[in-house]
Amino acid sequence: MNPRYAMFPLLNAILNGTSAILIVAGVTLIKKGRVAAHRACMLAAFAASTFFLISYLYYHYHVGSVHFQGRGWSRPVYFTILTTHTLLAIVIVPLVLITLSRALRELFDRHRAIARWTYPLWLYVSVTGVIIYVMLYHLFAS
Repeated sequence: MNPRYAMFPLLNAILNGTSAILIVAGVTLIKKGRVAAHRACMLAAFAASTFFLISYLYYHYHVGSVHFQGRGWSRPVYFTILTTHTLLAIVIVPLVLITLSRALRELFDRHRAIARWTYPLWLYVSVTGVIIYVMLYHLFAS
């Protein structure tokens, strides 16, 4: 791999992990009635996820796909996580945009209705992004 792009996988994992932490913090804060802090966390999570997506697309445009090197039991585990992550990552983009839009337009009943779905899916995508990074670049890297 070109050294110019070597830092992107770690950056992407950091952005995914940051997003996951902010999502959990945001949900915790709204359950405590701290609306402004919730809003700040969720906007920051959205920013982290947006920067992740830009960085991810840039990296893979220049590097291409990275092949999983694991063998045996790790292959079906990795590909199950990767498949669910990828499918839900496609679904989560419009869900996050709709959820955020409803909140910013103060349509809170409609926001809450979709946020119940957005929260666990967005969290899953963010956490599995970090797991994929660890499996691909550390646990089973050649």
